[in-house]
Amino acid sequence: MTASNLPAHASVIVIGGGIMGCSTLYHLAKMGVTDALLLERNKLTSGTTWHSAAQVRALRHSRNLTRMIQYSVDLYAQLEEETGQSVGWIQKGSLSIATTPDRVTHVRRQEALAHAFGIKADWISAGEAQERWPLMNTSDVLGAVWSPEDGRVSPSDVCAALVKSAKSLGARIFENTGVTGILTRNGHITGVETTNGTVTCDAVALCTGLWSREVGAMAGAEVPALACEHFYLLTKPLAGITGNVPTLSDHDSHLYIRDDSGGLLVGCFESMGKPIAPGVLDQNFEFGLLPEDWDHFEPMMLNALHRLPCLKNAEVKMLLNGPESFTPDGMFMLGETAETRGLFLGCCMNSVGMASGGGAGMNLAHSIVHGHTAYDLGEADAKRFAPVFNSVDHLMARAPEILGTHYEIAYPGRQLKTARDLRALPLHAEYARANAHFGQVYGWERPLYFGKQAEPRMTFGRPDWFENVRAEVRAAHEGAAIFDASPFGKIEVTGPDACAFLQHLAMRNMDRPTGTAIYTALLNERGTFESDITAQRIADDHYRLFVGTNAIKRDLAWALRHRDGFDVTLKDSTEDYAVLCLMGPDAARIIAATGAPELCQLGYFQVGPAFIAGKHVRAARMSYVGEAGWEITCKAENALPIYTALKSSGAVPAGLYAQTSMRIEKGFAAMGHELDSDLSPVEAGLHHMAKKTGGFIGAQALADRVQTSKRSLVTIVFDDETAVPLGHEPVYAGPDIIGQITSASYGYRLSAPVALAHVNPAVDGGAVEVDIAGTRYSGRMQFAAAFDPSGARMRP
Repeated sequence: MTASNLPAHASVIVIGGGIMGCSTLYHLAKMGVTDALLLERNKLTSGTTWHSAAQVRALRHSRNLTRMIQYSVDLYAQLEEETGQSVGWIQKGSLSIATTPDRVTHVRRQEALAHAFGIKADWISAGEAQERWPLMNTSDVLGAVWSPEDGRVSPSDVCAALVKSAKSLGARIFENTGVTGILTRNGHITGVETTNGTVTCDAVALCTGLWSREVGAMAGAEVPALACEHFYLLTKPLAGITGNVPTLSDHDSHLYIRDDSGGLLVGCFESMGKPIAPGVLDQNFEFGLLPEDWDHFEPMMLNALHRLPCLKNAEVKMLLNGPESFTPDGMFMLGETAETRGLFLGCCMNSVGMASGGGAGMNLAHSIVHGHTAYDLGEADAKRFAPVFNSVDHLMARAPEILGTHYEIAYPGRQLKTARDLRALPLHAEYARANAHFGQVYGWERPLYFGKQAEPRMTFGRPDWFENVRAEVRAAHEGAAIFDASPFGKIEVTGPDACAFLQHLAMRNMDRPTGTAIYTALLNERGTFESDITAQRIADDHYRLFVGTNAIKRDLAWALRHRDGFDVTLKDSTEDYAVLCLMGPDAARIIAATGAPELCQLGYFQVGPAFIAGKHVRAARMSYVGEAGWEITCKAENALPIYTALKSSGAVPAGLYAQTSMRIEKGFAAMGHELDSDLSPVEAGLHHMAKKTGGFIGAQALADRVQTSKRSLVTIVFDDETAVPLGHEPVYAGPDIIGQITSASYGYRLSAPVALAHVNPAVDGGAVEVDIAGTRYSGRMQFAAAFDPSGARMRP
């Protein structure tokens, strides 16, 4: 349409005309938002979509991400029937080869995961792989996973079909209409300024790919993403390439390969990419490419010549260098921002835009229309990044590494190397002196274990830190250990309506006496988990909420958006306080020795003030690891003398790996693992905690679920002490897959591997097998915690 036809108002404005923008517009129209409009400053698909290699591979690391891509496949097939527009769907499958033993384990784990998600995938020999790809050199190939249902599409044709259908339902598209500003009032979207006029609206879907960080800033939102150069080689027609062939993935060589117009397309995700500084790609970058860089591509070319000797005689058509956007963790951003109501992100697709676009666009439209995605996509939540990651310096360092992780082996415990040391705990220097091995969580450097002598080797077997963690668990079990929970988010809730507000927000009864700690779920209107928190009632009009480390932005936004009608103030106090968890049978002696014997009089889940080493603390008698102790909150500047006193009296530091092992032994569920927005307290076995009077968000939906759902969360204790479950493995009862592991570790207090899983049916005492990289390990599921099921050790 011409710019002069811009309407004065639209319910939703989609900014950006690539796959995400076109898919979101299509789904908005399908969901009844027929006055939605799409603004594209140049032409549709002119950013990154047009040069996409357009592979559609269904398997991802989670069930719902896989489900999302399966939706894309179904949608693309349906579009041809719906619109008569071909989308160029070619389903020739994909072949993922392995040339090292660890890659074999990696792809065998992927094969097992595919089976759990209902995707066809089979391990085949090197000879069988060569039958499917005769031009391939298989001299170093150990085997491969064959996925027959994968394929590829034509990006421009898919977008044309989406737009054709959306327009038939009343949606409108305006090309050559750049956005120059996003209007807000009191933190809410009100409209969009363009090069051709202003349009008011209720919501904006920001689908601007490479330019999302800058466009998001127009509305006061943080969108940490950066473009990197991305290369693929195109050859002229080659002998031996007839018709279409499967996509060949040689991830040990950083390569993906497929046919293209009788020749070959050879693409790469090299170990370290080339970042593109903000501003280099301006508004005039339309159907644009970056200069060829043969020096940078040469190592990948040598790998390709080894894998495909026929390339020695190939004529090069071009070395395509097209930009792609990457986030600090390699996952796209989807959903409403924390900063601005009505601003929804669907951007920064990390080079999987065509595979994800159909399902991601549906979920973004669902989020706009219904207030939540169609199913849990917490790993892509737009609110998951700490503000520190929005720094250009950090993005310039991190984005190139993220490009390289696409084809890395997914070793447990692998840590990113760039953009580190962004946020230091108050005791960081002390932990460094204790030879801590650090991991980055929400920008914080958290100790994973102590006593590191060298960088741990990456392995799928028993890790180098196994004995270090055993010693830390033993300290907590036989003596006393200090776990640092300072990175947990903290929200101060104050005001005359503090109690009434939390009664509305939380599932459990929050009207408890001052000096009480309360663990509770926060539910949504569907009766499923929005979050889980621990609250401490400090005064009649003051609660302190402790939330997940990477959930502070999300949970604070959730609370703020439900405080209308309540006289209450909310404040993020995360960095004001440190939290040291002193746990173990010797904890009481140490507490008394350091000046706070009165804390020993506290009952379980009671909170009291005291002084340790002369510094004021507030300690809660509770435990996340199954041993008696206190979670001690103090001002951040007082953490060092308190820690020194505890340590001098016999406590030792323990890291996140020990805490996780002990949590799993105790059967404690965690958000993002056992709990998410697809699950209710019924499935987690926690619905009995709900207050009987209702009155909280999701109360009716939870009551309905009690009638229709059953517990699915179980503990699995393995029979084989050498098994190494990592999480996500499928669980079998006989020949049938009945569920999936959510968290797993070695249980040092049990001398056996242990896991949590969601299974159906959940049978207390039922025998199961778990597929770990193609090998079945037996175990037994149970509802009770594997360690100290009565909880006697936690209570004074």
